[in-house]
Order: sequence, then structure tokens, then C-alpha cells
Amino acid sequence: MEVLESFDIGARLQRGRSYARKGQVLSIDVAKGVVEARVQGSRASPYQVSIKVRPLMPAEWKRLAAELSSQAIFAAKLLAGEMPRDIEQAFTDARLSLFPEKMREISTACSCPDWSNPCKHVAAVYYLLGEAFDRDPFLIFRMRGMDRDEFLVMLGESRKVEAEVVVEAEPLPAKPEEFWGAKTLPADLSGDLSGPKTVAALPRRLGALQFWRGEAPMIPALAPMYEEAARRAERLLLGEWRGRT
Repeated sequence: MEVLESFDIGARLQRGRSYARKGQVLSIDVAKGVVEARVQGSRASPYQVSIKVRPLMPAEWKRLAAELSSQAIFAAKLLAGEMPRDIEQAFTDARLSLFPEKMREISTACSCPDWSNPCKHVAAVYYLLGEAFDRDPFLIFRMRGMDRDEFLVMLGESRKVEAEVVVEAEPLPAKPEEFWGAKTLPADLSGDLSGPKTVAALPRRLGALQFWRGEAPMIPALAPMYEEAARRAERLLLGEWRGRT
């Protein structure tokens, strides 16, 4: 609705609010690049409403898939069937727009005699379309020309190609004994065994937590346990390495 209002049609959109709230929109069907709806007006027969949106071209979808595949959190959520909250930023990074940027990218038609654009029947469909997007955000993809399953296949292929390019197979040793034999462990494998410089660093980073109900403040209460755990871990690890050598 914010996108539509940015096209300076906010006043005309208000005309469809009551129609949407009274249940005058009988049906909405979102297909690739087009929304078809039936709206009951003052006449006996419902009006036929059509909203067409410029679909993204195949090359644009591929560019988006490549952008999303490079960001693990976006790809993981989409492949799990979840629409990321900041998906619009991913579109922007791919030099695209999730929603139409200009009014000329949207064309509407209604069988009613009102020549306003949008008429109250189209405006009512706009309102309910926004609610439909809330329930199923992938309808936005379909409106822009790509079904959810089709895009997920494209996204999976893009991630596969990226993995093939980035991850190279490590060549096997030419001599079998080098492959099956164990290498000599370095003397300093254990690394630095000194205790942490800051006691209870993670709780300190979290700060005061509202659920804490101890008699003493949280950090002073936890610090002795963290210190003792660090000492025991150091002794245990040193004992294991001494036993092996």
C-alpha cells in the first residue's frame, strides 16, 4: 500500500477500503504478471477486475538468484520455504525492485463504468492483495512472473554453480603411503593454553538480563564458576597431551 500511495493515488485508494472490509471482493487469483478478481458492486453481476504488473525478465531472475546464492542467510531461508524479511534489499543489490517502481509498470481494467484509475473496485482488490501477500509472500514473486518452486530450482542451480566455481577438489597424493599414513603432529598442536583474559566474557557481553533472580548480581555470581571451569579444562588438556608424549 505504501508503494501505491507513493504514486499519488492515495486518495483514490481510500474509496476501495469499505468495499474490501464489507466483503465485496468475491475472489482473487494471482497468476504470473496478472491478478484477476471479481468484485460485487451496485449491479447484480460482479465486476471483473484485472491488474497487470510488468514481470521480471528471465535474465533478471537469474541475476537475483545469483545475488541471493551469495548470501547464505537469504538462500537458506528461501530454500526452507521462508521469505526473508529484508528480501527487498536483495532485490536492490541485484539492481532490481521487488515492487513496481513506477505507475506505468501497472495496468488495471475493470468492467464497471467508472473511468477513474483506480476505481473503487480495483482499489478494493489492492487492499486485499496486500493482505494476501502477508499470508503468502511468495505471491509477490508470482505476480512478478515467477512461481515459488521455479525460483527455488533456479536458486538451487545457482548455488550449485557457485559451489563448483569456488570449491576446488584437492588432488590426491601420488604415493599411497602418503594418503594412508599419518603425518607427524607439530609440537605446539595444543596452542596457547593460558586462561581467558576476561572472565565470563560472553555473559558480560550480554549485559544485565531481566530473568536473573540471584541474590548477587549475575556477573559476580557466575565469574567463580567460569574461572574454575577454565582451570579444570586447562589441567585436563595438559594431562592428555603429557600422557601421549
